[in-house]
Amino acid sequence: QVQLVESGGGLVQAGGSLGLSCAASGSGFSINTMGWYRQAPGKQRELVAIITDGRSANYADSVKGRFTISRDNAKNTVYLQMNSLKPEDTAIYYCNALLRRTWYGTYEAYWGQGTQVTVSS
Repeated sequence: QVQLVESGGGLVQAGGSLGLSCAASGSGFSINTMGWYRQAPGKQRELVAIITDGRSANYADSVKGRFTISRDNAKNTVYLQMNSLKPEDTAIYYCNALLRRTWYGTYEAYWGQGTQVTVSS
């Protein structure tokens, strides 16, 4: 089976930095697109950043210039480097991945369990 495991969340003061990582485990797949979403209490889940298999990145306007998404295909891992953090960045951050099954050519979407990021002022 395929699993996505996030790590790197925690508590940080405004202006600080945190790095998140998400590793996909399993076999028989390749990763098409990976991304990060976040959800704050009482708010809808929103896209933070996505990165394609060609390493083209796209960011939400609210994080552009502060966050950087990257990936290591050999490790099946996506990263999110968060700098200049603001209290409004506080949320649960979820990793997602669109996977392609190697032998069947079908696509499946997977989500991680989420990791809490809290930014204090």
